Amino acid sequence: MASQGRIVKELAEVGKDDKVSGIKAVPVTQGDLRHLKGTIPGPQGTPYEGGIFEIDIVLPKQYPFEPPKMKYITKIWHPNISSQTGAICLDILKDQWSPALTIKTALLSLQALMCSAEPGDPQDAEVAKMYMADRKKFDSTAKFWTDTYAKPTSKEDAITRVCEMGFDRESARKALEKTGWDESAAVNSLLGM
Repeated sequence: MASQGRIVKELAEVGKDDKVSGIKAVPVTQGDLRHLKGTIPGPQGTPYEGGIFEIDIVLPKQYPFEPPKMKYITKIWHPNISSQTGAICLDILKDQWSPALTIKTALLSLQALMCSAEPGDPQDAEVAKMYMADRKKFDSTAKFWTDTYAKPTSKEDAITRVCEMGFDRESARKALEKTGWDESAAVNSLLGM
């Protein structure tokens, strides 16, 4: 059984703003220290720069003797991260985990993975194929996905974009609220899909 004290200590470390890496993790609901939401800023000099990527983190009962279960909530175009499910192919989240590692080191490893992909050991074969065959196309696609899914936008901007598709403001706002401000899901909801 994981020490509650260790989790509290780790959350104190990763819950405050890290001015260097920008990573952070906080409980999804107050009082539940085992379900966290992490945020990672896209590293400078990569197609992910300027994006904020959200990570779903679940700490198993055996944590820290078992790795945290992590997946990207924010859609990302990367060979080692599923473009569909957000599943991550990273050895320290599987067989190379050590109890000496922390939530913060795992998030820092994800940020490092965004800087240096491992296309030879992909989670998403299609993305890895593009990465190896046409790096310029890969970079522009990854940047487009970052701009589309990871750029922080105001709620007003989201309402305006949905209204530009022919919906009235009140319907757009309600659909966005209902779908957690996911613009594609809101439009699908409004279209009855």
